[in-house]
Amino acid sequence: MAVRQVSKKDGTKDGRRWYFYTYIRDITGNKKRYKSKKYHTQKEAERAERDFLTKVDKREINITDMTFKDLYEEFYEYKSDKVKNTTLRTYQVNSIPLKMFDNLKNRDFTVSHYLKWRTEISKMDLALKTKNGYYKFFKNLLNYGTKWHDFNFAPIYNKMEKFNDPNALPKEMDFYTFEEFQKFMSVIDDIKFKALFETLYFCGLRRSELRGLSWDNINFADKTLSIVKNVTNMCGDHGYWQITTPKTRTSTRTLPMPDILVNDLKKLKEYNMKHQYQFTQKYFVFGDINPIHPDVLRRHKNEYADKAEVKQIRIHDFRHSCASLLINNGANIMIVAKYLGHAKIDETLNTYSYLFKNKMDDIVNLMNKLDI
Repeated sequence: MAVRQVSKKDGTKDGRRWYFYTYIRDITGNKKRYKSKKYHTQKEAERAERDFLTKVDKREINITDMTFKDLYEEFYEYKSDKVKNTTLRTYQVNSIPLKMFDNLKNRDFTVSHYLKWRTEISKMDLALKTKNGYYKFFKNLLNYGTKWHDFNFAPIYNKMEKFNDPNALPKEMDFYTFEEFQKFMSVIDDIKFKALFETLYFCGLRRSELRGLSWDNINFADKTLSIVKNVTNMCGDHGYWQITTPKTRTSTRTLPMPDILVNDLKKLKEYNMKHQYQFTQKYFVFGDINPIHPDVLRRHKNEYADKAEVKQIRIHDFRHSCASLLINNGANIMIVAKYLGHAKIDETLNTYSYLFKNKMDDIVNLMNKLDI
């Protein structure tokens, strides 16, 4: 038995932040965890806890009354100290389509409810990846309910399938060729953004990795750059920023830098040391005591692209541009995967398979040159 308080951002719109949780036994005798709704004060939560336990003793309440909303809130709390905040934010987004079941008791959930949900999601004008994000979260939630509360979700779980659109055309990936990148760079006269877009293009960093770079991650003697942390914003780009660990274990990596990038980063550091108050090695390379804001990144990228009269691509597409540069210059798949920090080579192959297909002609030409 315990009374707890959640943070302000996790409280209700009318300011309720206190709740209680306890363990009771269901009708089969199994011990189950129960979490209450939120209350305005600690005393209200304590009083509600006493009333709840009294009703349990009188057998007026059992755990089978748990609703889908109760299950999600318990799942979220359980995961809160086990996953990154960015993952918790994804849970919040992916739980939105499940609100149609908020007041439905888990014991009453059937295949018909799942099919209704699937029909509603199918109608939405969303990317397949987004729909399957909802699907994956739904399965995780049902798994949790089965594991911790012995709900019989198996009849539904076994019928769940990923969303698929057999008529969907392959999505073309945007990237800059080296010639387009040179044209883009030709209009940049600010050393900060010159070094920034060179870092994106030549090192293939994710946006969060770029924002997380600090000067102690740059080794000018070895001409290397180390990715050891990310910077992300909570609750969208305009929320507060925080430092997190890299996306995956293999995302932590040290990359060689071309001379042009080494030289421009040296110039940027010299400039920052003169113009930034109390400069230290812990300052962000593209920022100061604070990392560069995503809006600033996008605005300058758009302005430079318009000025250079090249196509508009996303910040993340500079990462694809780097992959294209590596593959088209003969880098093998394992090197590309390691360079980009992919957890599995399959991820690299699936993402950039179309680039490797362009190498098929090279293989045939090589065979034709053999003296057979």
